[in-house]
This record gives sequence, C-alpha cells and structure tokens, in this order.
Amino acid sequence: MMNDNQPKYFHDDGTEVNPDLIPNPDLCISCRKDGIGGKEEMLCILNRMDQMGEMEFKCYAYEPRDPTNTFQ
Repeated sequence: MMNDNQPKYFHDDGTEVNPDLIPNPDLCISCRKDGIGGKEEMLCILNRMDQMGEMEFKCYAYEPRDPTNTFQ
C-alpha cells in the first residue's frame, strides 16, 4: 500500500494506477536502476506504464547490472 509521501500515477483518463501492478519486464529486472527509488524509479514506472500492452519493451535509459550483459 502506498503512503502519502509516494508519487501517484494516473492514466490519461484520470484513473489512478497502482505502480505495484505494472508489469516489470525482464529488461527492467536486469537493469542497475531497478529498485533504487527516487526520480529514476518514477521515470521507470512512467516508461513501463506508457508501454503496457506493447509486444516489445524498449528503454533507452537501460544500464545492465552486469556490464557484460548484452540483453538489449
């Protein structure tokens, strides 16, 4: 459950989105920025929200946890 200090997210129609229910693609799981919080997390959530339902997930801010990873 979100507390009052966490940002809130909304669809274009104004309905609130629970960020915990937004799918987390494999690319995100292997990203150094996954789960670090703050502004980076907010941008990641917005990017995932924007691409929900797309066949392919793209992230131009992706940084692998393992620099030898060529996932993207």
